[in-house]
Amino acid sequence: MGSKNIFLKSGTTLVVSLLFLVNVSFSQKSNLKIGSWRGTLKLNDSTELPFNFDVKYNLGIYSVVFHNADERIEANEIALKSDSVFIKMPLFDSEFRCKNLGDSLKGIWINHAKKTKNIISFSAKNNESERFAFQPTKTLLLTERYKVIFEPGTKDEYFSVGTFTSESGRTKGTFTTETGDYRYLEGVSANGKFMVSCFDGSHAFLFTAIKKNDSLIKGVFYSGISGHENWVAIKDNTFELRNPDSLTYLKPGFTRLDFNFKNLEGKPVSLQDEKFKNKVVIIQIMGSWCPNCMDETKFLASFNDAYKPKGLEVVALAFERTDDFAKAVNNIERMKNRFHANYEFLITMKTGADQASEALPMLNKVMAFPTSIYIDKKGIVRKIYTGFYGPATGEKYIQYVEETKKFVEKLIAE
Repeated sequence: MGSKNIFLKSGTTLVVSLLFLVNVSFSQKSNLKIGSWRGTLKLNDSTELPFNFDVKYNLGIYSVVFHNADERIEANEIALKSDSVFIKMPLFDSEFRCKNLGDSLKGIWINHAKKTKNIISFSAKNNESERFAFQPTKTLLLTERYKVIFEPGTKDEYFSVGTFTSESGRTKGTFTTETGDYRYLEGVSANGKFMVSCFDGSHAFLFTAIKKNDSLIKGVFYSGISGHENWVAIKDNTFELRNPDSLTYLKPGFTRLDFNFKNLEGKPVSLQDEKFKNKVVIIQIMGSWCPNCMDETKFLASFNDAYKPKGLEVVALAFERTDDFAKAVNNIERMKNRFHANYEFLITMKTGADQASEALPMLNKVMAFPTSIYIDKKGIVRKIYTGFYGPATGEKYIQYVEETKKFVEKLIAE
């Protein structure tokens, strides 16, 4: 997502000597109850962000599976010691540290990728599956599309398209902006209320609003404990955002991209290297902390496997939130291994949209993570795509996949 949006705004460091292990010997006292759980993050004195997860146990190993609508995120780096439980998230540099009270957990969630306000109080109850307290309405299937304005009437105003499907009041969908989407949101839309949330290990989102006729009013968007935006929406089936191909572009006088960064082995890599000659190249501007980048990496991993034999090379430029090269490599390797991404990842040792723009001065600006740059066999930049419409956007994602296939096949055939 772009730097304009609230959840790219970047603590206390807690020290524990416990190493995270997948295989651990458990005492009876440390057993974690299996089944469904409802977790909450306390954002302020009156607001809690709810999410759901399952605890599983198989062959002596615990795992925790987080739910967001159709998404499932499995964490299997679980450590138990006496009555303490430690859960390390699988892709993002964050973890839970809590006390096991049998039917409940109490503790904190720490997002190490953030430098400030990165610790949030956490609690969870076993044998609960409802995300929000909710009394079902009559069976009704609705698909609603909204024109959404975040921070209306301010200098920070920006637009979005909200698309949600509700069945008997239970709702799932997402908000799509010009720099990406808010991924899988789940909650309720009934009885005059709209409430959806998401927890993916990097971002904790809560959207609330009042339903009034064809509008959503008095909307509030919480992003962890540091982010807070107002929003409104009105049903609109025709409103469209600007074309993602038009937002980032080469400055006048430039036709090519140039860079020189180290790969995960510390070897410098440049587009002038022999491996890229007479190849179609996709440059992925990304970071391991970015959920939209996770979605794009998953797509590019399979796309690269399919088209590399035909003459495609994919190169990721990683803008990590650390100045430690070894830590940056470790973060990227976790993502690379998770999605079996068999393409080159380079560590830029820079972070944020401003530094990304500095690292690639031939561009007018980098306004979103991820951003993808398509280069033809002659080394000419042919398209720059801002953001990524992931699977949570439904038809938008399907359209993106088809258009990308056609465009790359065209470049390969030239």
